[in-house]
Order: sequence, then C-alpha cells, then structure tokens
Amino acid sequence: ADALELGIPFSDPIADGPVIQEAARRALTGGVTPGGCFELLARVRQKYPELPVGLLVYANLVFHKGIETFYQRCARAGVDSVLVADVPVHEASPFVDAARAQKIAPVLIAPPNASRDVLEHISRLGEGYTYTVTRAGVTGVRDKLSGESKRQIELLAALDAPPPVLGFGISTPDHVRAALALGAYGAISGSAVVRRVAAIEDSRRGEGLEELASFIQSMKEATRMA
Repeated sequence: ADALELGIPFSDPIADGPVIQEAARRALTGGVTPGGCFELLARVRQKYPELPVGLLVYANLVFHKGIETFYQRCARAGVDSVLVADVPVHEASPFVDAARAQKIAPVLIAPPNASRDVLEHISRLGEGYTYTVTRAGVTGVRDKLSGESKRQIELLAALDAPPPVLGFGISTPDHVRAALALGAYGAISGSAVVRRVAAIEDSRRGEGLEELASFIQSMKEATRMA
C-alpha cells in the first residue's frame, strides 16, 4: 500500500458501519487501549520509517487527556496525519492548531453535500490530503461506486485544497479505477480490508495473510492501470 490509515478503537464510532464497529468492539473486548495503540504505532514506524501513517479517530479520544497531549503522543509515535471524524469543520480549529504545532497534517472530511463555504474552509485548514467521501452515511463495502463525487473533486481542485482522496465503500479494484477516473488522487479502502482481517483464522493465519496481501496488491495494481 502507498500509506496506512489506522484507527484507535472507540466505543461509539459514529462515522463507521458495521464492519469497523465490530472490529472496535472486538478490540475493546480484547483489552486494547489508546496507550497500547501508540506503542503499536511506534513499532510500525520503526519497521517502516518511510511509509506515511495517518490516524482516523474520534474527538473523545483526543480530548481525554487534552488535545495538545494527544498530538504530542502522535508525534512521538511517528504519526504523519490525524483525521478526527466527528468534529465539524467549523469546530476544527483547536485540533488543527494542535496538529500543526507538532508538524502533523490535519486531515478534514469533505462530505458529498458540502457547500462551497464548507469546502473553502476545508481547503484553508486541511493539509496532506482531503478525505472525500463517496456518499452520505457511514463506512462500509458497496457494490458500485457512483460518479456523484466528480463535482466535489473538481471544486476542491479549484479551491486549491489538499489532494482529494476518495473513501467510504472502496472495496474492489474497479472502485479504485473509478475513483481515479473521477479525478481523485487515491482511494482509501477500510471495511474491505478489515473484513478480510476478521476472517483470518488462527489455524490458517499464514494463508489468510497471503490472501490479504493479494487483495492489497490487486488494489494497488489498479492505480497503475488507471
């Protein structure tokens, strides 16, 4: 993959659909904590020093020990960007300021029904990339990618926003090709990956990881073909 988007398990992931909700439940039931996640992030960064790593998290996780403290922990772990999924753009300034103070890119979501005013605000505050969602609602696998994001991507480009990357429902190589054809700079696949991770059985872990790698490779190959 070109980059990793990782999450910290949270009890009320309101931007996520059933697949990632269930993943969060499994992790919390298994005793995963934010502290443990930061330790894991540091290990990922140590093993892959050049790979971009972004977080998608929720505001309570950031607020819990203070916004500045959260971004300091991100910086120590080697995180490159943070998207706080449940913070509206007009309330994002404290998060953006704390991120920039630690040289972390604040990533913002551009919803499909966003007004020009909202997209202008996103263009001013965001860095790294713009998480452009394919539809209203929550994350999750879908059968077909519609072309409804094209106008939004064109407007973001006109506003000189950080490069739009398309997410929510990207689950096949055809979706990746369609995203790039719409003008997106990349595609984010979450639920399709998490679903495959959840299906890996301990008794066939090696085989399951190979299948996961094959899926990722097929998604990356679609960007080259596009």
